[in-house]
Amino acid sequence: MGLEYSTAKWLAPASFIYDFALQQYGLNSTPSMKQINDRNTSFWSPQPYFIGGFFAPQQIVQMAWLYRLWKLDPSKPKERSELDQIVNFVPYYALGNAQILIKPLVFFWNSEQLKISNLFVVVNSFSQLYFIFTKLGPMNTSSLSSVLTHINAKTFAGIGVLDFLHNLSVAYYKDALPSTAIKAVTGAGFAGLAACSDWIFGGCLVYDLIALSVGQATLNNPDWSKMLGGFAVMTAGIVGIKNYFIPPYVKEPGYNLTEDDDTFDDRV
Repeated sequence: MGLEYSTAKWLAPASFIYDFALQQYGLNSTPSMKQINDRNTSFWSPQPYFIGGFFAPQQIVQMAWLYRLWKLDPSKPKERSELDQIVNFVPYYALGNAQILIKPLVFFWNSEQLKISNLFVVVNSFSQLYFIFTKLGPMNTSSLSSVLTHINAKTFAGIGVLDFLHNLSVAYYKDALPSTAIKAVTGAGFAGLAACSDWIFGGCLVYDLIALSVGQATLNNPDWSKMLGGFAVMTAGIVGIKNYFIPPYVKEPGYNLTEDDDTFDDRV
């Protein structure tokens, strides 16, 4: 998924603007995404305002990341190394942000064709997880591009986990209560992801569980809500212990974030 710098420079901000416009359409159309959400609930339905609360600060990080994509000069070796890290994420950023997935997702969600909508969510969520687990090396705290790319990618993946659970449950198990198997899968799944997480992605997982817990409380599922809250505490504990004993980050001037040496092409 390597891109030329000249392509990435326009693709990333275009996808950001397109995503923002489509979100406004989804929120302000009739019925709105919120109205569809309220009509379709299940055992993995979060409190919807947690999603908005997540994206508000996350979009600030996106803009800082996009600013560096435009500001850095690929003709300067040191800045090219910084850009290399950013450009590697651009295809996945665009995939999840707008160009391929958001338009059909909003259309099918707002028309309550939730099973079709779920297909797009699955592709996006697993693409983001694939990127953070296979394409990213440890975050270099000495590189602002590395820090911003990690925050951007891992928050995309983190909210993607919540999006996947939510859409899957309402598409196939509308109005259902959690079975014993669902409870076990939820706890084991989050524990497994937590064991592979750094502070950023792990924090997103805890946030997801809190959103689910509050959402289930508002749906009058108090026992399940309390269990999800317990899973949040468990997940936070696993993330904390794992990263305390195995620090996830490095501090190396000139460190290269990406695993591939040829992902960057500055031909213009």
